[in-house]
Parts: sequence; C-alpha cells; structure tokens
Amino acid sequence: MSISMTPSEKKTIDTIRTLSMEAVQKANSGHPGTPMALAPLGYVLFNEVMRFDPANPNWFSRDRFVLSIGHASMLIYSLLHLSGVKQLDKSGKPTAEHAVTLESIKNFRQLGSRCAGHPEFGHVSGVEVTTGPLGAGVATSVGFAIAAKWIAAKYNKPEYELFGFNTYAICGDGDMMEGISSEAASLAGHLKLDNLCWFYDDNGITIEGNTSLAFTEDVAKRFEAYNWNVVKVDDVNDLPQLRAAIENFKNTKNKPTLIIVKSQIAYGSPKLAGSHEAHGAPLGEDEVKATKKSYSFDPEQNFNVDKQVYEMFQNGIAKNGAESFKQYNAAFDKYSNKYAKDVAELNELFFSESGLPTGWDSELVAFAADAKGMASRAASGKVLNQLASKVPHLVGGSADLAPSNVTWLKFEGAGEFSNDNWAGRNLHFGIREHAMGSIANGITLTGLRGYCATFFVFSDYLRPAIRLSALMGIPTIYIFTHDSIGVGEDGPTHQPVEHLAALRAIPNVAVFRPADANEVIEAYKTAIQLQHTPSILIFSRQNLPTLDRTKFSPANGVALGGYILIDSSGNGVGKSGEDPEIILIATGSEVGLCVEAYGRLVEAGKRVRVVSLPCWELFERQLEEYREKVLPKSVKKRIAVELGVEQGWRRYIGDDGKFIGMQSFGASAPASLLMKHFGITTDKIVETALEM
Repeated sequence: MSISMTPSEKKTIDTIRTLSMEAVQKANSGHPGTPMALAPLGYVLFNEVMRFDPANPNWFSRDRFVLSIGHASMLIYSLLHLSGVKQLDKSGKPTAEHAVTLESIKNFRQLGSRCAGHPEFGHVSGVEVTTGPLGAGVATSVGFAIAAKWIAAKYNKPEYELFGFNTYAICGDGDMMEGISSEAASLAGHLKLDNLCWFYDDNGITIEGNTSLAFTEDVAKRFEAYNWNVVKVDDVNDLPQLRAAIENFKNTKNKPTLIIVKSQIAYGSPKLAGSHEAHGAPLGEDEVKATKKSYSFDPEQNFNVDKQVYEMFQNGIAKNGAESFKQYNAAFDKYSNKYAKDVAELNELFFSESGLPTGWDSELVAFAADAKGMASRAASGKVLNQLASKVPHLVGGSADLAPSNVTWLKFEGAGEFSNDNWAGRNLHFGIREHAMGSIANGITLTGLRGYCATFFVFSDYLRPAIRLSALMGIPTIYIFTHDSIGVGEDGPTHQPVEHLAALRAIPNVAVFRPADANEVIEAYKTAIQLQHTPSILIFSRQNLPTLDRTKFSPANGVALGGYILIDSSGNGVGKSGEDPEIILIATGSEVGLCVEAYGRLVEAGKRVRVVSLPCWELFERQLEEYREKVLPKSVKKRIAVELGVEQGWRRYIGDDGKFIGMQSFGASAPASLLMKHFGITTDKIVETALEM
C-alpha cells in the first residue's frame, strides 16, 4: 500500500489510529480495525474539507458528517477530541468544555463516558445522528441533504448564499448489504441531491470473514444505475487522490456522489492488518505495542498526543471553521437588514424555545357535531393542511399513499419537492417505508419538522427508524392510517392487530389514536408542540361520529393523554361526584362503541363512565392525582375496548377488568361483518358490563 502524506500528516493520522486502538484495548471491547483504516479519510474530511467550526458545533449552516458505520465510533471520537469541539449545554449554546476529552476516550464504552459504544446524538456535541444499526446512518443523511436543499431554496437570496450545506457520510459493506441503503440511495439519485457524498469503505471484511462469503455485486454499477456520480480511490492513504475525489464531488451537479475507497482494516498492525479478526475485537496488548512501534511511537506510552498533532487541527479545522463562521455572521448581519421578515421567521422556527411561529394554530377550526362524522384519516388531512399552512417548516409526505393517507398538502405554494422545486413541501418517498422513516429523521435533525406516512400495518417497516427517533429524542411525526380490522376486505395482511402494543413498547414515543375529528385536532396540536419526543398519529379508514362537545367533555383532554369523556354520576344516574359502578375505556373508533353502550347502560340505571385514552404515554406523565380522578382505584369493574391485542391493557383494567378486542389475526370481509365476527360490538360491551 502506498503512503502519500507528509511526515506531520502521517503523525497526525497515526495518532488517530493509536487513540482508536488504545481506547478499544482499554475497554476490552469495540472495533479498532475500521477507525485505524479510515484515519486518513477522517483527517482530510475534518481538517480540510468540512465547513465546521469546533467552537460553534451547532452552527446552522455547518456541513454535516454521518458515521453510518457506528461501530467505528472511535474514529469520530478521536476526530472530535483533536478538533477541540466544544460541548453544547441543554439550550444548545457552546460551553468552554471540550465535547471529547482524553479522559472520555480512556473511558470508552464505560458508564458515564461521552464515548459510548456507538455515536449518540445529544450525548456528545459533533455527533449529528445516532448510528449503529447499519444503513440507518446513510438513509438519515439523505434527509439532511433534502433539508439542506429546502432551506437554501427557501431562504437564500441571489446575493446571499448563506443557507444549505453539504452532507458527508462514511459507510461500509454492512450498510451496502442492508436494504435501507438501497432505498435511500435510489431516492437520492432520483432527486439529484448533489450536496450528498457517501464514502464507501471497501475493505472486503465483515465479522464472519471476507465479504465474498455473501456479497459479490458490483457496487459501482449499482450506484451508477441509481444516477449517482461514482469515483474510486485506490488507497485511502493516498491523500492527493482522496482530495481529488472530494473535489470531483464538489464539481458534480445533479447527482449525489459515491466515493469508493479501498482500505486495509487495522492498517499498521503487523499481524492483523486486513484480517477480519481485527474487525470486532481488541488487538491485544502485544499487538497494540507492535503497531505503535511500526508507527514509530513509543510502545510504552498510552493515549499520548503530540503537541504538533493538536496544532495541525488548530491550524486546520479550528482556524478555517472560525473564519467561515465569522464571514457567515458578517454576511448574515447584512442579510438581516435587508430581509427582516425572513430572519424573523428563521428565528421563530429554528431558534425560539417553541420552534413554532406566532399564530401557528390559528387555522385549526373545530368540527361540528355530526352523527355520521368522517374517517379520522379525512379529518387528519384537513388538520394537516390547516397546520402546515401556518407552520412553514413542516415538510414531509407518504410512501406512495398520499391519496389514501390524505397527507397531500394542497394549499397555495405547498408544491412538490423535486430537483425543479427544492422549496416544495410535498415529498414523494416512493414505496420505501424503512428509508422514509430515517429520511424524515434527517429532516427533523436539521431543525425542520419532518413527517411521513403509510398504512398502519406497514409501521413494521418503519419501526427501526421510530426507535432511533425516540432514542435521539427528536420530534419526527409519523402518520398511519387504516388502523384496524376496519380496513375490511384487504384481509389480515393489511389489518394491524399487534402494532399498537409494539409501538407503545418503545420508550419515549407518544402514540395517539384519536376518537373523532376534534380529537384529531388536539392530537396534532399536542404532537407539534412536543420537542423531544416523536409522535405517532393513527387514523381510521371508516367514518367516526363527531361527538357533540356540548354533551361530552372538550377534546383538549387529548393533551393529557386521557380524560373523562362522559360520566353518568350527577347526570341523571347517581349523585354528583359519586364513583361510577363501571368504567368503559377505549381509543380511536372504539370510543364510539363505548358511547353507544353508555347510553344503554344508563337507561338500565347503571352508573357508567366513559374514558377516552388516546395517548397512554402522555397520560402516564400526568400527576397521580389526575390519573386517580380519571381512573379511581376504587372502581375495579372496567372494560377496555380496542381493535388490537390486549397486551398492555392490564395496566388500566387490572386483574378484574375485561378486554374486548382481538385475540388473533383478522380476516377478509366487509368491516361491519368483521366486527360482529370478532365480537367487538356495542351489544358485546353491554352484555359484558351487565355480567360484571
């Protein structure tokens, strides 16, 4: 392998390698090979290429870097340390503290260290996205690139090119094998995202051995077919060739770029270089010493960084980044004087505490009571348009299902996002649900509000992306329609039964299943205000009655997760304030069944309460006093009704309660027949209540 670098560059690059293998060795856990191999690429990207100021790591117009191969986390930790990146406080302001200290690196993969096993967004400044599940990082990078194009189109002026940025991602063979990367690359090529550059580390090694065991395709040809610009670098140590490839990317228009970089895993290790044995395990003390010796480093000194290495980064990324940031601010001041309205909007959307413009909910108009009502997906479409017309950075779309999901933004100026209209609000994701979720996360990570949609049963395809948004604490909005066996004739393949339970099991996710059109409004209002929690909005295909809120409690109880919809005590049956004999609890379309059952039970002289529980997660955040008021422990007779499996409901109905719902998969038949077939009817609720 050729080495084309100056002595100072070699010392710096070998320091990155040394820190990486020493941290893994001390932790006795991790992946040293790839960070060692890709140290030259990391050095060139950070110290020479990226528009990034270590003193201001949340600079709005900075370039984004995604380490999709998250197992190689010591590469980014070494780079963040040597670059002197500052840690941000909870409000997003830079502090004097270094994001990654040598002490943090020494405690790699240990409790309390910022250097977790895989990079985590929000845990350490300079990490733009949580990576680890292969393919997710590169898919998210497509969201970054889309958002950069949108922001630039929206706010740049002919004389002020202040907004937008490039996104660089490093990926490997694992990313290339995962289907999500194919989905994402296909869409990126279709959209001609020329601000996106992936580096494919073609080292030929996976955990089981050589990639030839399972992977022999021509990646270059695949990406050329996706409409990507493909460049090859024969040796990652050839810095001039690396620089030329990156320059090629910068000069390429109307295509994203894939740079295929040949590397040797665990480069420099005399024994393990190029072997899969170095991919996922420490090298061993003897091998670490031998490798340092081959670098002309003192084998007895650990975590030693020469002053000259720090100076390389101070004279590179630190100096260049500070100058770029200074120039940006000077230009932004002039921009502010000329385009005050745009600046006011930018400040509201990206820098205010709420992240919402003044009057964001002014178009949301309550629906009139209607016994026939409408499908909650139809109500969702109306509300989404009303909301998006006032929230200009709400950007998203469906997986080829906009007519069915009713997610098409139709107000004047919404437009379609494309190479011809980067400011369009409607995204066509195509039938690429897994990538769609990660792309929406990338959009949200830039400060826009990303949303995406499909049928509820296909939430299975998005679950990894939903989990990552919850882990990162970002407010991506997921819209799912056709929420139950109410789908009818499409049959069990399209009828979600276990999906509510599966999504509720993910920590830090707000799952909303509104009961009528006005609960839909409140679900959107609540979701758009959540800043550190993704929201899942689940809507029906079938019509739901719009409740008369002069007779029922206001729908704003949705913000509390659950509320007393109607209570017979003090309303003709029982004394005011008296506990009910039985509580009927439901979500979504089944609330209407409970309301019908309520009327019949009250006629029979029973004290009954109906509780709408559209969002369990928000209900659990309420004070115990409120939850006790809604669901008093003294009332043991409870019935839960939901067109899904029972899992999780015992929390609310207890051991003495009854569950009316699905015990199996669905079937293919008209929805009304299915309800009777599976015993989810008003008659069944009344019968069960009277038995109790």
